[in-house]
Amino acid sequence: MRAVIGRLHVLTDPRGGQLALDAVVAAVTAGAPVVQIRQKDCTDRALYDFAAAVTAICAGSGATCIVNDRVDVALAVGATGTHLGANDLPVAAVRRVAGPGHVIGGTARNPQQARDLVTAGADYIGVGPAYATTTKSGLPEPIGPAGVGAVAGAVDVPVIAISGVTAERVPELLAAGAWGVAVVSAVSGAADPAAATRRFLSQLGGAR
Repeated sequence: MRAVIGRLHVLTDPRGGQLALDAVVAAVTAGAPVVQIRQKDCTDRALYDFAAAVTAICAGSGATCIVNDRVDVALAVGATGTHLGANDLPVAAVRRVAGPGHVIGGTARNPQQARDLVTAGADYIGVGPAYATTTKSGLPEPIGPAGVGAVAGAVDVPVIAISGVTAERVPELLAAGAWGVAVVSAVSGAADPAAATRRFLSQLGGAR
């Protein structure tokens, strides 16, 4: 497996303003290796300003900053990479724009999708929804640990499980073959984001 990405991805979004940035600081200070920025109902300028702030926070702690969907914003703020959904630019197109050093993640829910993304140049695969969640509406049915494992067994890049992931569910996802997990409210919305981060890292073996 080409391990190019950390095991815990903490998702945040510009709507949270200063509270979201405070949660990012707490998470990376506690050891979170990756922060993903999700674009949610905001202007390009608001996204840029937020992404620039998160990138600076990550740079100060050695964490990786990933911008979801928007390679233009990722490059503009000097983020490490871009995570692409099914309706975003193709992986190969983003690779041509961003170059070989840019980390690119793709989104899949079955082995064939994952293989196609890796062939196109994806460095890691986000897989889900692993479990049901209320954080995002309109998602398809959860694929569960077995579905995550099927994808993990089909590719030689890290597989990151997302959706409905709690610290208690991490062991079964790792056992299924996931490299790591991506979380939203479980850290960013926690009363104590640092403590929540440490719980996840403990279940992940303490690995950054």
